[in-house]
Amino acid sequence: MSKVAIVYWSGTGHTKKMAEAVKEGAESKGAEVTLFAPADFDGAKVQLFDAIAFGCPAYGAQMGAEVLEELEFQPMFDRVKGALDGKKVALFGSWGWGNGAWMNDWVAACKEAGVLMQHEPVICKEEPDEAALKACKELGASLL
Repeated sequence: MSKVAIVYWSGTGHTKKMAEAVKEGAESKGAEVTLFAPADFDGAKVQLFDAIAFGCPAYGAQMGAEVLEELEFQPMFDRVKGALDGKKVALFGSWGWGNGAWMNDWVAACKEAGVLMQHEPVICKEEPDEAALKACKELGASLL
């Protein structure tokens, strides 16, 4: 049985809904899925999973710039990205302003670190609608 980790941060609950849909998609393909908050995930845990989905909304503490959440999620991701070699990885998140630039920057950082992207990232504006939740389920299913 494949083991999938879903590591996410959610301030409004939108990214949490997306994480739950990713979980549903992975479980529909028979995966054993574990959800993690960023504080509970580290490089040692990376090795316990066949695939990892990371979810984080756009956050903006600097002049309206779109970035990953800076206190918990970004530091965790910086610590684990070097251990992701050979893992199936996917990204998802929501945004409320801007144009989704944080996801483009996140994908670029993953590619620069040699991370193998398993699926196109899933993003949505504000609360995920049915189309976004369906895309999240597909993302989860693709991790197997």
